[in-house]
Parts: sequence; C-alpha cells; structure tokens
Amino acid sequence: MAASRRIHHFPALQALFVTFLWSTSWVLIKFGLKDIPAISFAGMRYTLALLLLAPAVLANAARREELQRLNLSDWLRLSLLGVVFYSLAQGAQFLALVFLPAVTLSLILSFSPAAVALLGAVFLGERLTCRQWIGLGCFLLGAAVYFLPVGASLRFIGLAVAAVCLLANSCASLLGRAVNRRGDIHPLLVTVVSMGVGSLLLLAGGFIVEGVPQLDLFGWGIIAWLAIVNTALAFTLWNHVLRSLTAIESTLINNTMLIQIAILAWLFLGEPISAREGIGLLLAVFGVALVQLAGARPQEE
Repeated sequence: MAASRRIHHFPALQALFVTFLWSTSWVLIKFGLKDIPAISFAGMRYTLALLLLAPAVLANAARREELQRLNLSDWLRLSLLGVVFYSLAQGAQFLALVFLPAVTLSLILSFSPAAVALLGAVFLGERLTCRQWIGLGCFLLGAAVYFLPVGASLRFIGLAVAAVCLLANSCASLLGRAVNRRGDIHPLLVTVVSMGVGSLLLLAGGFIVEGVPQLDLFGWGIIAWLAIVNTALAFTLWNHVLRSLTAIESTLINNTMLIQIAILAWLFLGEPISAREGIGLLLAVFGVALVQLAGARPQEE
C-alpha cells in the first residue's frame, strides 16, 4: 500500500515540477522583453518548439500516415485552433507583459476556466453547477480585493491586451475541446499542426511589424530555454503525467501557478504583494479551483 502511494505521488510531483517550469516562464519573458520585441519573441519561442516537436511526428509511421489523411476540414479546424491559441493568445500574453506586472496578468488569465465554463454553457450547452457559480463569485470577489482601488500603474492598453488574451485563451480551450473530443486526430498531431500554423503566423507578423530582432547570447538563451525546456519538454511531461493523475488532481496542481508566479515575481522581478493583494489571490485561486473541480469528472483508476 505504501509503495503504491509513493508510485502515485511521483506523477503529482512531476506535474508540480511542470507548473513550476511554466511559472518561471513569466519571469524569463519579463527579462527577455527588455531587449526582444514581444510578438517576435513569442513567435521565435513557439517556432523553435515546433522544430523540436515536429520530428516526433515525422519519425512515427502512424503519425505520418495520419498527417497525410487529414482532409480540408481537419486542416481548417487545426489552423483555426493554431491562430487563436498561438497567434492571438500567446502573442497577446507576451505583449500584455510589456505593460502589466506578471502577477496582475496571471490573475486576469486565471479567470480563463470560469470564462470557458460560461462560454461552454452558451455554445456547448454545458450548464454551470451551483458550486461553479459560487466559485465564479469567489474569483470575482478575490479579483476585486486584489485590484481595488485601481492603481495608476495599471495601464489601460495593458488591460485591453490582457482582455484579448483572456478571450483568446478561453476560445482556444473550447476549440481544443471540440477538436480532441472527436478523438479522430492524435493529440501530438493536434499540437504540432496547430502550433505550426500559429507560431509561423506569429513569427511572420512579428518580423513584419517589429523587424528582425538582433539578439545577444542572453536573449537566445532565454528563447532556447523557453522553447526546449518550458514548452517542448514541459508539455510532453504534462501529457505523460495526465495518464496517472485524476482530473481533480491535475486541476489542483495547475491552480498553484498563480501563487508560484506571485512568489517568483516578488523574488526576481521586485513585484511586491501586499496583504490585501495576497488575500485577493488566495480567494481567486479558491474560486477557480471550485469552478474547475465542480465541472471535472474524476478519471477512472
């Protein structure tokens, strides 16, 4: 019994490690934005990650055959997912971090599960439960405690870009759910094709609008780490541990990111958290967890 518990705890520790890697991305992006234009930065990160993941598809005979069988409808669905999730959502996240503190943007984007639940109720007919409504209210209360009174440091343009990022993330979740729910395309193929379309469009748009950036060794190091470790490795490891964790466990672990980002931003970016803001963050985390847990179905053991 003790051995089985240790075996089960290992995937949970791996998942927590992945969320830590994802949390460090916010700090690294903030550092990189000092010298790298936002859109080009995002485009280079995900294009490099694409170059690392694509061989996994091309080296697998079954995946190659599946890629060749994709019809026009499949390509359109995957392309739309790529544009929304990578070009819009990731591009907007990098751009919003130019104007907003990492913790502030993290709190705004943590509303995504609640927004997905609301959009799912409208477009997918998935009704919200009573606990989800309570969780939504708890999150909004926590956000109000954190933001009010609104400080002068919060720039309107940053909040506007963050709103675009939130909407794009929420729509991408619905699109991803719609694509994966059909079960006719392997998840790795969904990732590579959608990332290919979205990242290349993002990269091209960045180079056209911002020009081709001249990077030093430090800048290339940040991009390489984000692409290799925090994207290719982290997403692969996350998909692996999801085979062992229940939906509830993965939800709770994923929700620790808001607190992790707050701590990392305080340590490395000098973004202090007051007692009031800390209480707001905790309320928001609890609210998001309640929304997700109320709608999550435990996986079969």
